[in-house]
Amino acid sequence: MTPSEPSDPTAQAPGTAGGRHGRVHCVGLVTLDLVLRTTALPSGPGKSFATGLAEIGGGPAASAAVCVARLGGGAALAGRLGEDDTGRRLTEELQREGVDTAWLRRFPGVRSPMSAVMVDDSGERSIMAFSDTAMPVDATWLPPSLKDGAVLADLTWPQGALALFGQAQAAGLPRVLDADRFRHPPGIVRELVQAASHAIFSRPGLAQLTGRDGIASGLASLAGEGRLVAVTDGADGVFWLDGTTLRQQRPPPITALDTTGAGDAFHGAFALALARGQALLPALRFATAVAAAKCTVAGGRAGLPTPAGLAAFLRHHPLPDPQ
Repeated sequence: MTPSEPSDPTAQAPGTAGGRHGRVHCVGLVTLDLVLRTTALPSGPGKSFATGLAEIGGGPAASAAVCVARLGGGAALAGRLGEDDTGRRLTEELQREGVDTAWLRRFPGVRSPMSAVMVDDSGERSIMAFSDTAMPVDATWLPPSLKDGAVLADLTWPQGALALFGQAQAAGLPRVLDADRFRHPPGIVRELVQAASHAIFSRPGLAQLTGRDGIASGLASLAGEGRLVAVTDGADGVFWLDGTTLRQQRPPPITALDTTGAGDAFHGAFALALARGQALLPALRFATAVAAAKCTVAGGRAGLPTPAGLAAFLRHHPLPDPQ
């Protein structure tokens, strides 16, 4: 399949891939990122000096929701924040981006999540994340039913993810899991993988859960009937199993300025493509293009493209054919 074929969402009219608006219900982490630019990531203890500083909203689910909204889809976010100034600022930022925050709840007596993100001159990053252990985990207050679109969940709030996955499965909707490194017991993560219709891992997340360094063996150990299991691996793109054959979609060659949020962009775009009725390969190609475009702009969410921006990016950086 080539980028110019009509079934490829990167060739569709901006914002309307497949002729459908698309709605994605995201559930998971909302955080404030303190982003420090540096010439090189620290290699050990000691003092380092930053060349730039920014405060931006982050979190896999939240950034994926912003990505969906930027691409012209309908984005809703279910998550937990503290009833503090950070929580207020994050909520207002999401609302300015066009994300539906009706199911974003703020709890008294706890602190909103925050992360310190260091980004070097090559675009690579190191993250130190804080989440208040007193944050309530109950998910019974989430919406009672879902009728359309797709659900996208990260691993940070398993109770919320399982609640919305259950609703989506009952309605016959796609269920996308963003499976990065985790702090929960492996059994909980495996339960989420089983509940998903599409589980897309980061390379470190796949190795952590399966105990296998090889991509093919790691994917094979988790593959199940009717479920896609895939893994993203930075500049090498995304890998998945087609039966027993390992497939790969590479991104176009780019100069990466900031990889922060690239995985979030990939998952948000992939879920949006499914919500718009796209088949698997076009959805993976669309997500790969969006993630690559994001990496060419510094500043985390600042690089999330609009439909027009994505089209301009692809004119100069066409996607390679899948392998």
